[in-house]
Amino acid sequence: MTTKMTHAMRRDFANAIRDRYAAAANKEKRRILEEFIAATGYHEKSAIRVLNSHPAPKRRQTRQRPSLYDEAARGALIVLWEASDRVCGKRLKALLTILLPALERNGHLKLEEELRSKILSMSAATIDRLLQMPRRATRPKRPVRAVPEPRRRIKMRTFADWNEPLSGSMEMDLVAHCGEVNRGSYVHSLVLTDIASGWTEAAPIVVRDATLVVETLDRIRVGLPFALRALDVDNGSEFVNNTLIEYCIGHGIELTRSRPYRKNDQAWIEQKNGAVVRKLLGYRRFEGLAAARAMTRLYAASRLFVNFFQPSFKLAAKQRDGAKVSKRYHPPQTPCERLLQAESTPMAVRNKLGEIAAELDPLKLLEEMRAVQAYLAALADGEIPPPATSEPPNLAAFVASLSSAWHAGEIRPTFSIEAKPRYLRSLQKVSTTAPLASPTAALELAIPPTPAAQSAKTPDKPKPVYAEPGQARIQALRMVWPIACRRLEEFPAISAMQLFEELCIQFPGRLTRKQYKTLSRRVSLWRQAARARGVAIGPKTYRRLNDKPRGRRPDIFKDHWAEMAVCLEECPDQTALELLVEFQARYPGQYSLRQLHTLQRRVRAWRQQAVQRLIGQASSPALYIAPEPSCQANG
Repeated sequence: MTTKMTHAMRRDFANAIRDRYAAAANKEKRRILEEFIAATGYHEKSAIRVLNSHPAPKRRQTRQRPSLYDEAARGALIVLWEASDRVCGKRLKALLTILLPALERNGHLKLEEELRSKILSMSAATIDRLLQMPRRATRPKRPVRAVPEPRRRIKMRTFADWNEPLSGSMEMDLVAHCGEVNRGSYVHSLVLTDIASGWTEAAPIVVRDATLVVETLDRIRVGLPFALRALDVDNGSEFVNNTLIEYCIGHGIELTRSRPYRKNDQAWIEQKNGAVVRKLLGYRRFEGLAAARAMTRLYAASRLFVNFFQPSFKLAAKQRDGAKVSKRYHPPQTPCERLLQAESTPMAVRNKLGEIAAELDPLKLLEEMRAVQAYLAALADGEIPPPATSEPPNLAAFVASLSSAWHAGEIRPTFSIEAKPRYLRSLQKVSTTAPLASPTAALELAIPPTPAAQSAKTPDKPKPVYAEPGQARIQALRMVWPIACRRLEEFPAISAMQLFEELCIQFPGRLTRKQYKTLSRRVSLWRQAARARGVAIGPKTYRRLNDKPRGRRPDIFKDHWAEMAVCLEECPDQTALELLVEFQARYPGQYSLRQLHTLQRRVRAWRQQAVQRLIGQASSPALYIAPEPSCQANG
């Protein structure tokens, strides 16, 4: 009987029914045997022997014939492979007919005829197989990348792992306001958004620091209308650190992170970064305490406007049909409406949100946002911001302008299309076009006026002149060096620092601290030339010898620190050197450049206190609602 079954198929069929054939009765065995004979075409006796025998184990086919290439061929091939600079087998196969005769011609390699014919007849696959061991030994081992310990402590979460969470599961991110150049220190915006309701919070951070992130997050958490349950961050070092981990553990917050380089895992916060933060501030550069204070005012008004008067869509379902994706959304609602309709929102929170919504004026919030945006735009462009007034805003004029505002196109000041020049912060120079009547006039040219001085300046006061990019700085030391030489002739042992301070008092605003080293080198060269002329120079005394015990030095800025603090409040971004030069002009002979480091420490401590006050103003306490005990337990 002919059959189309192969030998392997017959063996598998026999193995499948062998156990059933052995356990069956005689009558059933006959039926199974007849079916097996009909399917395989075996003779009856052969079929009985196959079903009664044990299955033979599969044997692996082994190579019977010896290899054609011994160790001598492998060694010669390795030499040729190294001589070709370790190319692959296919390239080496094509090169053998050129490389081998060249090596033999120059006396570097000499092979027997049989071995030579074997190497030339090798295939590319055989060459790769014989070179497996050398290649494996020469392959560089990639170092195992160590994962930082804080990153191992935070588990990852993807965009599909939220599964309709309750209010309080938020994503957090930083938005950089660096402008076109990501260099130096600039203000960041810490943004949080709730997955369930879309409630969005934002606060400025003066510099990118993990401690400031935690302090700002703690202030925002207190002002949330719900308990913070979960927090999802990216893989930045300002978030993935032990400070934030310990804070979340202490407050019962589940901390997770997204996958590296997968921004879609934080799709909710990325959408709010563009729809809220960039819409408010644009892409300008903001730096310093003055910009951070203005951003605090802007976010205080925008958080109420966005969360109470800005409806947003929320995805309900998504269906994919090949390359076509169909999405269905819930009706647009504000974050406040979603919190009021959520079953997990306590009744006290609903009542408080209703009271706040009934008292808010959207046009008043919008007018304040526009005013702060204008202030920030002027600050970023280096212009003088408009002064703050205590008078209430003219809402009637603002409402009247809304009907025709669309004629002007984009009305947000931070979204100005015109490219304005940046504020020139380069080295200041003294104008040499006109002679100076007095040292005070030189000081007025060299020091930029403070806001308080600008309001009281007279029309004939000269404006400050700044060095343009590419121009050389004025060598003020070259002009005063003859005076310094006469002083050295009178007192050869005078120190360079004392001489520099006398010149600064005599010519205020003309010299900077960077020119002290140049003066010190010139004084040393003058003393060498004076000794060659026979001038006797006594020892330099840096400390007066007296009987007073050494101890803590008195506070040299005690009398005028309150006045300095007022100047810092008016212009918080000015440097300690600018402040010291200004007070040298106000009180001649009382302050010197040796006191610059002390003033820098005082200014640094004042800025730290100003940052702490700024964090305290990051969120308005009007929205603080003490959560119920059950909400705290869930957090």
